[in-house]
Amino acid sequence: MRALALPAAALALLGRHGTLIAAASIFVGLAVPPLAAACKPYLGEVIVVMIVLSFLRVDPAELRRHWTRPGLILATNVWILLVLPVLLGLLFWGFGLSTRSPGLYYMLVLQMSAPGLMSSPALAAMMGLDAALTLASLIVGFAAVPLTAGLFTHLFLGSVVIAPLAFGLRLFLIIAGSAAAAAIIRRLAGHALIEAQREHIDGLNVIAFAMFAIAAMDGIPAHFMAEPLLVAALTGLAFLLALGQMVVTALVFGRAGGARAFAIGLIAGNRNIGLMLAATGFVVPDVAWLYFALAQFPIYLLPHLLKPLARRLTSSSSPRLRREGGEPQ
Repeated sequence: MRALALPAAALALLGRHGTLIAAASIFVGLAVPPLAAACKPYLGEVIVVMIVLSFLRVDPAELRRHWTRPGLILATNVWILLVLPVLLGLLFWGFGLSTRSPGLYYMLVLQMSAPGLMSSPALAAMMGLDAALTLASLIVGFAAVPLTAGLFTHLFLGSVVIAPLAFGLRLFLIIAGSAAAAAIIRRLAGHALIEAQREHIDGLNVIAFAMFAIAAMDGIPAHFMAEPLLVAALTGLAFLLALGQMVVTALVFGRAGGARAFAIGLIAGNRNIGLMLAATGFVVPDVAWLYFALAQFPIYLLPHLLKPLARRLTSSSSPRLRREGGEPQ
């Protein structure tokens, strides 16, 4: 029993310090290039594990509560999948990126058209935000994004680089399969046991999240040595876009409460570029690959840096959430 308690305690510790460990994993991948190269082939499996754990982490009753009041979820997806891509696309086009840097422009269009990060519910949970609201919004987004992504890639790139039907089927299989796996685990283990193991589930999510970050760093040190100014500029752009979308989104949804607005901003600022790359067959210019890797920095660092603010917003929003019949996850 003691031998079993040690791994459980380690997972709980990882869950309690998830945002810090996720941030540190970026630097592990940079410092140990062979480890990054070794993790890279397992990116697909890691993504699936993170989705299953996200479904497992959220109480189904809490998820159903959000479906009974879908207004906020629908507004979230209209903003993230329709309004923001139009604004960003016009901004990129206005700066002439399509001619000045076609490879970067291509990747930015994919990024703005992407759904929220699949690990957003796990990030929300680590930050003390509403994981159920995040997951409910994400599910609707996954259903709609094959159409919206096809529209915006056609509008801003001049051709449909994503086949909506194939992309939608791939998304459906990933989401439905992950949801089914989580439901089976919850049924076999029992609802009470799963709820009692939340910190351990968060710990498993941290491990998966860290593996993804380490793998994404493959090749970055070599790029930095060859083109340090380009790497610095693309890193700054990635942070600017992530923070900008978070802040603007939080302001737009401020009436929903600070904690909920923050959770929605988390989805808007962290886009699933990897999913879009998979949909295009990973055939992208070199600068696009470089930007994809550097875009992981804000994804992994900002949750830890912003966690104190998220906690304060959650604390101040708790009385209001209780009056409305729910608690932040």
